[in-house]
Amino acid sequence: MFLARIARTIERYRMFDAGQSVGVAVSGGADSVCLLHALLALAPRWNLRLRVLHLDHGLRGEESRQDAEFVRALAGRLGVPVLIRAVNVAASSDNLEQAAREARLAFFREQLTNGTVARIALGHTRNDQAETVIFRFLRGAGTAGLAGARPVTADGIVRPMLDVDRAAVEEFLRQRGVAWRDDSTNASPQFARNRIRHYLLPQLAREWNPGIVDTLAQTAEWALAEEDYWDAELHRLAQGLLWERDGAVLMRADSLAALPLAAARRLVRRAMERTKGDLRGIGFSHIAAVLDMAAGSQGHGRVQSPGLETRRSFEWLRFSPAGSKTPGYELEAPVPGVVRVPGADIAISLELIAKPETSGPSDSVYNKGTGGLDWRILTGSLNLRNWKPGDQYQPTGSAGETKLKTLFQEARIPVWERRNWPILMDGSSIIWARKFGPAARFAARPESTAILVVREHCESVLGDTASKEL
Repeated sequence: MFLARIARTIERYRMFDAGQSVGVAVSGGADSVCLLHALLALAPRWNLRLRVLHLDHGLRGEESRQDAEFVRALAGRLGVPVLIRAVNVAASSDNLEQAAREARLAFFREQLTNGTVARIALGHTRNDQAETVIFRFLRGAGTAGLAGARPVTADGIVRPMLDVDRAAVEEFLRQRGVAWRDDSTNASPQFARNRIRHYLLPQLAREWNPGIVDTLAQTAEWALAEEDYWDAELHRLAQGLLWERDGAVLMRADSLAALPLAAARRLVRRAMERTKGDLRGIGFSHIAAVLDMAAGSQGHGRVQSPGLETRRSFEWLRFSPAGSKTPGYELEAPVPGVVRVPGADIAISLELIAKPETSGPSDSVYNKGTGGLDWRILTGSLNLRNWKPGDQYQPTGSAGETKLKTLFQEARIPVWERRNWPILMDGSSIIWARKFGPAARFAARPESTAILVVREHCESVLGDTASKEL
């Protein structure tokens, strides 16, 4: 019955393909030792090739070393290849519990990436799932967190024992006379999970619900199904509403504000995760603040969250890593030639022609056409640089000089677009600016015989569906 439940979980979630190599994570504790014995018994069903993986964190000195030797001896007796790796987690500046977890995941992913194994099997049980759910709930997780540990992850980690509890695991081992090692730190109240395991859950079982472990595990299953649905829905939404550009994620504030609240929250969460790489430290209040900013009447604002900065400028929202800045630039602009704008997928081409040509469609979301300059009145020593505060010039057709900042505001150019904004210089004079075109003083006229044509080429345009989709 015990092995049958594990087999049903494996089949339900299609954890293995026939003939796969599977790394079994074995710490030496009851759960992982049970997992190894169970998979050995079930391996012929899928023709699995097993390999034991053990990471020695070095946190418990001699006890850790003995755990590693126990695992080595166990694998030897069972005739299973073993890989043991030692790391110094104590040297990490992170929370030790978190650092140990990250070290394990890095070790496992390395084996998956280098092809040593195709799957990594972990010994998490129904009790572990219940602890995960309540731990995340207490930290303010939404339904994504309440889904707990996934039976199968995108990178190849599987959990075949999520439908069996810890008592059944120990009974299985005792019936077969199989020994295991107890980790002394599992009793320490220093770690939050231990306090949940030894104090909170037993109290809830005594005073509220004797079946609390099953209730929490069923909550995880329910939430997981919800998350699978939302993953597909968010993929559809993201294709039309999110764009990745210059290391940031962009979306329109009005499009976000128009979504149902449930979808809007998840889309913001997706944008944050995509930008930051994870959601560590991101809570309900951070997502709510972004939604408030998107729905507000003011066209500007900023929300700070761990590792992230979200800014609004006019109708756009931009999610970027905290502290990221775009450096300035000043580059020689050869004629003829093409200059790529640093930190952006924009290039400016300069072409000298003997007579005017009719401008074709713009290559840019901002330009309305090409910019023509009278080559005869230029020095020929040109530079392309980014906009700087205080820059001003007189665009062709305007009554006088205007600050670029004023032009940006009138054209509703988001603040983050301005830092890299290309300005073409002839000495100390601005002769052309992106979108706003040639300076009146240097613009080509009907009688001009040598025309410098300035064109902008943009590989991905803000709001263009050709942009990289998330």
